[in-house]
Amino acid sequence: MPSREPYRGLSRKLVVAFDVGTTYSGISYCILDPGEIPNVLGVSRYPAQEDVGGDKKIPSILYYDRQGTVRAVGAEALQQHLIDQAEEENWDKLEWWKLHLRAKHLASSHIKDEDIPPLPHGKSAVQVLGDFMRYLFTCARNYIIESHASGASMWRSMENNIEFILTHPNGWEGLQQQQIRRAAEIAGLIPSGDEHASRIHLLTEGEASLHFCVTHVLASDSFSKLSIDVEEEPEHQGIVIIDAGGGTIDLSAYSIKLSLPKEFKEIAPVECRLQGSVFVTQRAHMFLKSKLANSRYGSPGVVQQMKEIFDKTTKLRFRDAEVPQYIKFGTVHDKDPQYDIRSGQLKLAGEDVAKLFEPTVEAIVDAFEKQRQAAMRLQMPIKHAFLVGGYAANNFLYHCLQQHPVFSDVLLCRPPSHPNKAVADGAVSSYVEPLVTSRTSRYMYGIKCVTRYIPSRADHRERQHTQYTLPSGTVVLPNAFQSILKKGVQVSEQQEFRHSFSRARKSRSKLTNVKESILAYRGDVPDPDWMDKEPACFTPLCDMIADTSKIAGSLRPRKAAGGGNYYRLSFDVILLFGLTELKAQISWNDKGVEKRGPASIVYND
Repeated sequence: MPSREPYRGLSRKLVVAFDVGTTYSGISYCILDPGEIPNVLGVSRYPAQEDVGGDKKIPSILYYDRQGTVRAVGAEALQQHLIDQAEEENWDKLEWWKLHLRAKHLASSHIKDEDIPPLPHGKSAVQVLGDFMRYLFTCARNYIIESHASGASMWRSMENNIEFILTHPNGWEGLQQQQIRRAAEIAGLIPSGDEHASRIHLLTEGEASLHFCVTHVLASDSFSKLSIDVEEEPEHQGIVIIDAGGGTIDLSAYSIKLSLPKEFKEIAPVECRLQGSVFVTQRAHMFLKSKLANSRYGSPGVVQQMKEIFDKTTKLRFRDAEVPQYIKFGTVHDKDPQYDIRSGQLKLAGEDVAKLFEPTVEAIVDAFEKQRQAAMRLQMPIKHAFLVGGYAANNFLYHCLQQHPVFSDVLLCRPPSHPNKAVADGAVSSYVEPLVTSRTSRYMYGIKCVTRYIPSRADHRERQHTQYTLPSGTVVLPNAFQSILKKGVQVSEQQEFRHSFSRARKSRSKLTNVKESILAYRGDVPDPDWMDKEPACFTPLCDMIADTSKIAGSLRPRKAAGGGNYYRLSFDVILLFGLTELKAQISWNDKGVEKRGPASIVYND
């Protein structure tokens, strides 16, 4: 990839990205000065951080006191004196709280709300996210002021011109995006009001990781020679980004045009699995409870201690299923040979530890296969896969994937440069130099509607008991489904999808605003016609709400079939699915001229 172009804006601007993870979080930023080439930087200094300038991430931990006030965040929450105070004053410690925001449609039979530390009384997950992002913003501001020449005056010059890039797992949808926006206001990132909302940009972790890989891997000379100098290679190649984090595993597939200018298109619906590294720890906890159930070391407190040690040491250094592993939790006097405890250490068979990783490997393989099959339907073979994220540093996971038959003809690469900061760095890069020109629809999207009753059709006769007559005299059947966009379709950012609607009411006042539910079909039928066949597969995605008073005011009465008058409102809903967030407009015909108006997308909690 060629070097970035100088920033063409007219004034200085700051771009800040927050990667709020289940276990760790990070911040990256870029100061855009007119005429200067952008440089993505990371915040590498946080309060109470021991490894200053090292990891560039902090634990996603908060402490709340009994009044619901934040008392410690990040590395501060690991200080022993603070831990002691928290215990004495009965503070609430929050870990893994991001999982409370998870999209409910994700397969999660292995995790229940009670498996996640509960939220403090009176606090929602959105409020916790807001509190955490407020802390991140303070860290970013302090770091920039302290790390740049004339930092304080520099900050003042751009504090009202900040663009925020907030990332989220691939499997999160509009509801979760709406919650993130609400949390951004709670955090004080932007004032409330629509005029400021455009400074918040939402991005999937998979797409952010792609931008990181472009900079750190795909742009390298070694990759260019490997991919381009081979004569038989096609003009376009398929790649998959595997972002392995603490909570989720996110997979995104793209085609890359190898000749300049390079171009990236999403070629398969994104995949998201709740099988991040915390679930290895969760499975270890269940295994330890079972193994030590009848041991004097099987008390909840000791098992919890062992789990925490496993999470910080054993899990990270595990490499070989044939080598036993140890959890050092006590002193030389702690022993229970019957349960493999000697000299304060619990011995675990390597094969038992390996089994804790199996669900993650299976989830990645299943998701990768789905994306590869979708890519092959476009005649786009997957040649490379890139493993990034904090969990990517686990050597056992990497070697399991390398040796799996599914990856036998794929070059699996781990970027050597801080894969745990891929999301934050990549998110900033996506704003500075966006690369993805089209995205792929995750589901079939459509609406619930009525359809004209046709007695000659068997499926209509089956439902004739539900028929009713409109004011116009037309006999219709309810519970029909009309698709607007099918699953797996490549959609460019500005591509519009529209559907015509009409409403008939006896009074114009009933037509001054409209609300239409957009549905996602999550089943396998290629062209579903009726919602009563698989009702559970049709889930509300959002509501489209628009002010139609201008149109309604010009409507003229029509004669109803049963006598009296009625009014008909006709308009089109225009949806843009190719952006990182769903956008909508309405349009109508005014004396042969198309006119458009705004429409809001609202997600119900």
